[in-house]
Amino acid sequence: MTNKREMTIHYMDGSKMKLDFPQQASSESAQVIKLKEALSARHLIVEVDGALLVIPFENIKYIQAYPAPAKLPEHAIRAASFSA
Repeated sequence: MTNKREMTIHYMDGSKMKLDFPQQASSESAQVIKLKEALSARHLIVEVDGALLVIPFENIKYIQAYPAPAKLPEHAIRAASFSA
């Protein structure tokens, strides 16, 4: 299993930002907690190349994150396919 993670943030105006980063939580349970905390905060906080980004969810259309954690919140839809 790799520690590399990727996230693409798709903004409401059609632009997008791709982030590459190392794994942020040491266990699957910690990943679920971090995900729930991020969703309840209503903004994404990212340290990028020494700068702090605070991105309000109101500016985000959707976020793609790879790989998906093995443990997801209980209401998550699993094994879906995406097409545009």
